[in-house]
Amino acid sequence: MRPSPSTPSALSRRTMLAGAAALAGATATAAAAAAPAQAAVAPAAAADTSARAGRRAKTVVFRNVRPFGAAKPTDLVVVDGRISDGPAPHGAKVVDGGGRIALPSLVDAHIHPDKTTWGGSWVSRRPASAIADYVAQDVELFRSQRRPVVERAYGLMSHAVARGTRGMRAHADVAPAYGLAGVEGVAEARERLRHALDVQIVAFPQHGVIRTPGTAALLEKAAREGVIDMIGGIDPIGFDQALDEQLDVVFGIADRHGVGVDIHLHDRGEKGMLAMRGIVERTRALSLAGKVTVSHVFCLPGLTDRELGSIATDLGEQDIALTTVAPSDSLVLPIARLREHGVRVGLGSDGVRDSWSPFGDADMMHRAHILGWVTDVRLDDELNECYRVATHGGADVMGLAHADFRPGAPADFVLVRGECLPQVVVDMPRRDMVVHGGVVVARDGEFLA
Repeated sequence: MRPSPSTPSALSRRTMLAGAAALAGATATAAAAAAPAQAAVAPAAAADTSARAGRRAKTVVFRNVRPFGAAKPTDLVVVDGRISDGPAPHGAKVVDGGGRIALPSLVDAHIHPDKTTWGGSWVSRRPASAIADYVAQDVELFRSQRRPVVERAYGLMSHAVARGTRGMRAHADVAPAYGLAGVEGVAEARERLRHALDVQIVAFPQHGVIRTPGTAALLEKAAREGVIDMIGGIDPIGFDQALDEQLDVVFGIADRHGVGVDIHLHDRGEKGMLAMRGIVERTRALSLAGKVTVSHVFCLPGLTDRELGSIATDLGEQDIALTTVAPSDSLVLPIARLREHGVRVGLGSDGVRDSWSPFGDADMMHRAHILGWVTDVRLDDELNECYRVATHGGADVMGLAHADFRPGAPADFVLVRGECLPQVVVDMPRRDMVVHGGVVVARDGEFLA
């Protein structure tokens, strides 16, 4: 970053998947929290330097911006998609930031873009009370859609980019009712957005792995064909009613094909804890540390501090990540406590205008705002932490380098008008500019195709 001579100018899914992050005691600022990512950034920066040998580096200067709402404006020098602390060469392209705040782009660690009706006609939903009811309506909605998965997913994912999202873990349903249409559609949308969005795809067995014959074979096929990054699972006891069978299938496929695991776990109490212990055991036995995620994890909030410390120690030792959404305060993941044990925790937007709910917008700044609202935060440090979970927290889950403006970091950021980061989290201003890899991919809230 270089000093700038300029100055700044003047049951639905809501109840089924309720979850939020406990922020008590989490007072580190977003910039300071980024330090652990530097080890991952350095090798990439070195590789870029090697790759640039013999050719002229592509340099862009984003002039007159305020990283994290700093009082004094600065210039962000970007060389080949990464932040540089060197001077900009003569004749480099200059983009004027107009004194706007520069913030790290956001990461959606849990979303279902294959299910969405985003951009289409209004869908009237019927009452439902259990996962099986919603699953049946999923199939009906899928069959009624005239637009293919790729069109609907692309519309939602490009909208997310325009709202400042840099990375996304996309869960796509795999079941005999769909075959691989979901993952293939999302994969095609990912390819079209590769210049603007980093996407990981999870083959998600929403209909169950064991209770729906044919699903396991489809999961195996998806992994074998290389169309997905992770194998999913869902409530091994409460929904599939086959703890060992489901986990053996899911972890077996992951082990054979070298992909990760991301399991939806809504089961509470002892059912949930039995599943958690099974996940930890298989992660350890198959040496899959760092490649396993558990989503929602409703069984953790009711634990005593001692019980939580015990399972958090296991999660930290096996580097098992967790993700949460934030629609209510009834099932709050204790993020600060989990992080004490080295557990990676990310935030996601979950379903967006699908058969489960008419709500959702894939705007992770809005999700950070919701996280603060439902956990009743008031202090600046707490609001900063909401944003950190929605940016660096998700990056940690996906294995992405932190976009923290340090030398070598990816030049993935958003420019907004505002006074400071806490105020931005509360007011959610328009994303005036979204930059991915040093390239402007959205302006004034609109995606640049």
